[in-house]
Amino acid sequence: MANRPLDERASKVAGITDLEVRGWRHVGGSHGAAHYRCRLGDGRELFIKSVSTAEGTAELAAEANGLRWLGESVAVPVPDVIFCEQGMLGIAWIPPDGSGGSAAARFGRDLAEMHAVGADRFGAPWPGFIAGLPLLNDQADSWPSWYAEHRLLPFCRMARDAGALGAADVGLIESVARRIGELAGPAEAPARIHGDCWSGNVIWSGGRGWLIDPAAHGGHRETDLAMLALFGAPHLDRITAAYQEVSQLADGWRARVPLHQLHPLLVHVCLFGVSYRESALAAARAALAG
Repeated sequence: MANRPLDERASKVAGITDLEVRGWRHVGGSHGAAHYRCRLGDGRELFIKSVSTAEGTAELAAEANGLRWLGESVAVPVPDVIFCEQGMLGIAWIPPDGSGGSAAARFGRDLAEMHAVGADRFGAPWPGFIAGLPLLNDQADSWPSWYAEHRLLPFCRMARDAGALGAADVGLIESVARRIGELAGPAEAPARIHGDCWSGNVIWSGGRGWLIDPAAHGGHRETDLAMLALFGAPHLDRITAAYQEVSQLADGWRARVPLHQLHPLLVHVCLFGVSYRESALAAARAALAG
């Protein structure tokens, strides 16, 4: 990583870590955050997210809380949080190496073990975010009502208010919420879940699948598996089979995949508009039929 003149953010990192910053490179950004790759004087490389708003700072705090909480499970590896202050989040840089095929079974077993560590209740003791949008994380003891009231209905209303869902669309999703008790399957204890576990948030490195960018909370373990399926995670059959070697999924879990995918699809409707509308409605119909 070539040395370049350091900007104000790099100077802040040097002040936070008490180390010289010997490399600093802009590597993109998303959802209002700028991303950097940083090399410190002690040889460590960091991934830095930098924001300039109070909401962005709150989102970084939620991400740091989630990474630390998932890391406590000592199951799926997550990057170490080095700091979270002054509008920046610094985590250990994890170099991808394309080892997904050989690591898929290990990742499935690790994911099952992380879920089994569990959580005190559904939700989390910190405000949540997903893709820059706020998540209600108020804690509760029942997953079906929690999922309807804290995930489905808020994003349904947000999409309606943005003009991306019509009255009939909202009625369909409200039908899912009303019937959530019968659609949710057998009751399960709160699992320790990533919460936004699509394939882009899994880094394959060193023979392991590492999790990044969590919307972590106490949730339903089928949610993470449904998210892996939503946008076509590679080696999903291998991941799922290995998961069930450690922890069997409840009967009917495949039929419930659309129910768990409905929330992230509504998030996409809120972010990108009507281009995701039909996918969300199809998931709602499949959930009701399941």
